[in-house]
Amino acid sequence: MTSQRDPETVNLRLILVSGKTKDFTFCPNDSATDIAKHVYDNWPMDWEEEQVSSPSILRLIYQGRFLHGNVTLGALKLPPGRTTVMHLVARETLPEPNSHGQRNREKTTESSCCLLL
Repeated sequence: MTSQRDPETVNLRLILVSGKTKDFTFCPNDSATDIAKHVYDNWPMDWEEEQVSSPSILRLIYQGRFLHGNVTLGALKLPPGRTTVMHLVARETLPEPNSHGQRNREKTTESSCCLLL
């Protein structure tokens, strides 16, 4: 049996920390919050051991970065009709944007000055 994919939808393969995966289909205007809610409401049976208490702690990671709740799949320019892989993790809060980069920037902007007389 073959299934025809809608060329306007975005197919996401979500990977848990445990390595388990599941494919879901979303619209380009769905946000990270919408996706977390949908996954929570349709939690796969084989993910039962990883069940979380609330959709608000589900976070998506795409290309090594946490997605904030209002980011849509369309804004990420994901190719419709193709499968994109993201990680799904349970985490209460998101890290501060660019917090690591900011620390590095602060370190590199520190300088010493020598005065030659």
